[in-house]
Amino acid sequence: MSRARDARAARRGAQFSKFKVTQLNLVPLVDTFVSIVFFTLTTTTVGELAPVVPGVTLPMASVGTPALSQLTLGVGATVTLANKPIMATLDAAAEPTNDPRYPLKVPTLYRAMRQLADSLRAAKGLGAGDDLKVALAIQGDRTMRYDLLSRFMATARLAGFTHLSLQVQRVAGP
Repeated sequence: MSRARDARAARRGAQFSKFKVTQLNLVPLVDTFVSIVFFTLTTTTVGELAPVVPGVTLPMASVGTPALSQLTLGVGATVTLANKPIMATLDAAAEPTNDPRYPLKVPTLYRAMRQLADSLRAAKGLGAGDDLKVALAIQGDRTMRYDLLSRFMATARLAGFTHLSLQVQRVAGP
């Protein structure tokens, strides 16, 4: 009897061998989906330009909803702050710092930015050490060097502008 039972089990095993359970490894699939979601969330763009400062050619980018108008620092042939020319860009690039603690500071630009920050604090009734909650948008020419951009950003932070953004020219989205 056990021989018949073994034969029947062998026939059934051969008959149902095509229905073997295969394992599906979901870990790489889940990792792929997490990576897609992460990159989607980190590369979203927001904002629209305020009026472009004359003489500045902005780089192109596709953007979403319009942003608020902001105080602008234009960097083209000249450096302008709130549409007032401060100095030539070549002079700003060549100007050495007078403070060894802040090697990236541009002194002429710092004085103009500090004066503007102080007047904004006075208009808002803030103290000298209070955080100035005014956004400063940097409109840099597409040919501007990154080392100069980092000097301008460091100078703006030293002058009291902690909310900085970089603006680009809007092109038609997909």
